Amino acid sequence: MHVIGGGLAGSEAAWQLAQRGIPVVLHEMRPRRMTEAHVTSRLAELVCSNSFRSDDCHYNAVGLLHEEMRRCGSLVMAAADKSRVPAGGALAVDREGFSATVEQAIAEQPLITVARDEVGSLPPPDWDQVIIATGPLTSPGLAEAIRKTTAEDSLAFFDAIAPIVYKETVDFTIAWYQSRYDKGEGVDYINCPLDRDQYYAFVDALLAGEQTSFHDWEKTTPYFEGCLPIEVMASRGRDTLAFGPMKPVGLTDPRTGRRPFAVVQLRQDNALGTLYNMVGFQTKLKHGEQTRIFRLIPGLARAEFARLGGLHRNTFLNSPKLLDETLRLKAMPRLRFAGQITGVEGYVESAAIGLLAGRFAAAEHRGEAPALPPPTTALGALLGHITGGAAAETFQPMNVNFGLFPPIATVARGRERKRAVAERALADLAAWLEPDRLIAAE
Repeated sequence: MHVIGGGLAGSEAAWQLAQRGIPVVLHEMRPRRMTEAHVTSRLAELVCSNSFRSDDCHYNAVGLLHEEMRRCGSLVMAAADKSRVPAGGALAVDREGFSATVEQAIAEQPLITVARDEVGSLPPPDWDQVIIATGPLTSPGLAEAIRKTTAEDSLAFFDAIAPIVYKETVDFTIAWYQSRYDKGEGVDYINCPLDRDQYYAFVDALLAGEQTSFHDWEKTTPYFEGCLPIEVMASRGRDTLAFGPMKPVGLTDPRTGRRPFAVVQLRQDNALGTLYNMVGFQTKLKHGEQTRIFRLIPGLARAEFARLGGLHRNTFLNSPKLLDETLRLKAMPRLRFAGQITGVEGYVESAAIGLLAGRFAAAEHRGEAPALPPPTTALGALLGHITGGAAAETFQPMNVNFGLFPPIATVARGRERKRAVAERALADLAAWLEPDRLIAAE
């Protein structure tokens, strides 16, 4: 089998295949062709932070994902544990030691061959099963070939991402459900009203907020005009937002019986109804500024965010529309995708999708039906989100978070519920892994 891309997802996918007795060619174009972000030719190079974020498997979704991956025999997690450095409750690593550990394990695995070549177009037809794990900086030729095959834009421009709020942290003594002019079901949006003074104070805060800076290689990439950052829109005139994403027409504040001066609308972002997207609020503000400024919005004073906004050059698939439940491209099932190109954010999430892609491909290679992880696990929740749980019309990259899990209705909010969700996940994961243990025992 062939795996294209030697980052965290590709290395993990190749490892999972080899551990199941399947020979793999792992294609990595560096150093033959470098990217704008990488500085070495090592496999699994960490190009940004050295943190894998929280390692708390009881109360943090990414920590739970860590633990699930460990129990699945993850190479990435084994390398991270081996190269960890002090970071309190987080899992941080020595970046050079981490990459060296992954590369050594791959080199010593006799069923994996590393090919230092660029796959600049669709894989040839005689590669009957391929995992593409090329990340957000996919080779231009391959990215264009994927775009033509899927008839979807590859989004090779700045995609501006709107924040996502946990619905349970919205203050419904202020906010209310209503669609403009009561269209649709009439309750499709959560509305947060602003009066005149609140609106102009909010615009002033937006314009004064500290923004992220770009890498030199990003500065010439154009904005997508249909998805401008909200602070860019605000800079075009103080009333621009009131006639744009914050227009209040067709809405009535039930507290006053009148139309508000401006409104922020939240739209459901997942099938479970636990996450709501801030409509039109894509942004390049720094994360700390986003939390501070967006909590100025009435109804969001205590808002917690499953994802903050961002702005970066990216290449990713509209996975809920294009991929099946085992990460195969519907238009060409011999191609399976993994990592950031599927629309997940973060080192661990990328590696987790690589782990699943490898396991699914191995099962298919053996003529078996791939076993999907339970949706109650972190692996299953993340997979379900990118392959159908998210709305295809508004799909943007996402980190793992508890808002993706099926809720436990009988447990209270806060830490108690998180603990219950985590305990359920690990129990269900154990049942999912049981066939592997039986095969190993035989």
